[in-house]
Amino acid sequence: MIDTGDRSLHEECGVLAVYGVPEAAQLAYYGLHSLQHRGQQGCGIVTADSSGEMHLHKGRGLVSEVFDGASLAALPGSMAIGHVRYPTTQVGGPENIQPFVFKHSAGNFALAHNGNIINSEELRTSLERHGSLFQTTSDSELFAHLIKKDRSEDHRIYNIMEALNMVEGAFSMVIMTAGRIYACRDKYGFHPLSIGRLGGGYAVASETCAFDAIGAEFLRDVEPGEVVTIDSRGLRSMHYSAFKRHDMCVMEYIYFARPDSDIEGCNVHVFRKKTGKLLYQEHPVEADMVVGVPDSSLSAAMGYAEAAGLPYEMGLLKSKYVGRTFIQPTQTLRDKGVRMKLSPVRSVVSGKRIILIDDSIVRGTTSRRIVAMLREAGATEVHVCIASPKYAFPCYYGVDTGTYDELIGAGHSVEQIRAFIGADSLYFLSKEALFSASGRSELCTACFTGCYPTDLYAYRRDRDQFAGPGEPEEPTDPSQI
Repeated sequence: MIDTGDRSLHEECGVLAVYGVPEAAQLAYYGLHSLQHRGQQGCGIVTADSSGEMHLHKGRGLVSEVFDGASLAALPGSMAIGHVRYPTTQVGGPENIQPFVFKHSAGNFALAHNGNIINSEELRTSLERHGSLFQTTSDSELFAHLIKKDRSEDHRIYNIMEALNMVEGAFSMVIMTAGRIYACRDKYGFHPLSIGRLGGGYAVASETCAFDAIGAEFLRDVEPGEVVTIDSRGLRSMHYSAFKRHDMCVMEYIYFARPDSDIEGCNVHVFRKKTGKLLYQEHPVEADMVVGVPDSSLSAAMGYAEAAGLPYEMGLLKSKYVGRTFIQPTQTLRDKGVRMKLSPVRSVVSGKRIILIDDSIVRGTTSRRIVAMLREAGATEVHVCIASPKYAFPCYYGVDTGTYDELIGAGHSVEQIRAFIGADSLYFLSKEALFSASGRSELCTACFTGCYPTDLYAYRRDRDQFAGPGEPEEPTDPSQI
C-alpha cells in the first residue's frame, strides 16, 4: 500500500561565519539570506564585540522576518556566525534554533552546525550519566558538552579536535570564541563548507553562493577531517583524523545547493545540466517539449532538451512568493503548498506530449499532483524522467528521510510508482551517470544504494526491521497501490 501522505525532502541547514570585518552582523544577514533555501523554519546570528562579549538574536521564520535594522544594530562586533534551520529530526522547538551560545568560566563560545550525528543517542546517554544536562534536542548541543573547558583559549583547538573524534556522522560546523572562529568538517566530507577572503578578513559558508552576496572571494574548501582556525594571525589548519573520505552527499548536487554554487570544484548548474543530457542518452522519449519542475530541476531539463533537440518550455510556473514546499512546517501547509507554488501554463502544455523532468521522487504525492495538473491543463501525454536514481533508502546524515515507510521507492517497483503518479512512462537516471556528471570517484549515494559510509548505531534498528527495497510482484488489484 503506497501512503499518499506526502512530505518532500527536508533541507539540511546552512551555516555562515565572518571574521575581521566591520558590521559583521549585517554581512552575516546577507550571507544567510543567500542560504535561505537550506532552511526556512528559523535562523539566528551571534556576534562577538571587541571585549569578547557575545550578542545573540534568533527566532522562527525567514531571515528577512527575524531580522530588521534594530535587531542587527544590537549585534555589534567584527565577528559573527549564523545559521538557517530546518530540523533534521521530527522533534524541534524554538530552543533548537541556532546558533547556540554557551557560557563558561574558561571562556564563552558559540556554535552552528549542519548535519546529523549518527551516534548522538549513545553520546547523549553517556553524557547524562556523567551529569550533563541538555537544554535542547539538537545534535549540535552535544559538541558543547564534549568540548572540554579545562584549557586556555590558545589550546582550545585540542579540545575541539578531541570532541570531533568522538562523534560519528555528518557535520559542517563553525565555532566562535572571544577572538577566533573555527571551521570544522567531518572526516567523510558529507556536506560542503568553504572559506573566502572578505576584505581584510574571512568568511565561511555552507555554499559559495553566499560569498557572492557579501563580496567575498573564494579561497578553498575545508577538507574532510580538518579544523581551520581563523584569527588575527590569519588561517591555520589542523587535521583531527587521519581517516579521510570525499563522500559528498550527492543530493547536494542534485537538489539542495543553489545552481550558482560550486561544490568541491564542480558547479551545481553544470552538474545538473550534464545529468539531463545523460538522462536523454539513457532514456530518450518521443514527445513535443521538455518541461522542468521549478527550481532545482530546470538545469537538468535544459540539458535533456538540448540533447534531445526538443524545445524547452515553461510549462510550470512557480510563484516567487511561496517558499519551497518541503520546508513548510505542517503537513496541511505542505499539501496546499504544491498548488500554491506551482501552476501549469495551459496555453503551452495543452494538446502536447510532455517530458516532465524532476530531480527526484521521494514520497510520490507531489509528483502525482503535478502530473494531474498537467493533464487537467490539456497535456495529452506526461512522461516523467528523473535526473537521479530511485530514492529507496533512508538518509541518516542530515536529510529528514529517516525511515523506509516514508519512501515510495522502498519496496515499490518503477512500474508501481509510475502507476501511482499517473505518468505515461517513468525513467530514472543511473548511478553511474552521477559520477560521470560530477567528475568524481567518491560520492555518498546511500539513499539510492543502501551502502552507508558509516556504522549506523541506533539507526540500525529501523534498517534491520525492513527486508529491503526489492522489486515485488506487480499487484493485479489497482486498489493495492
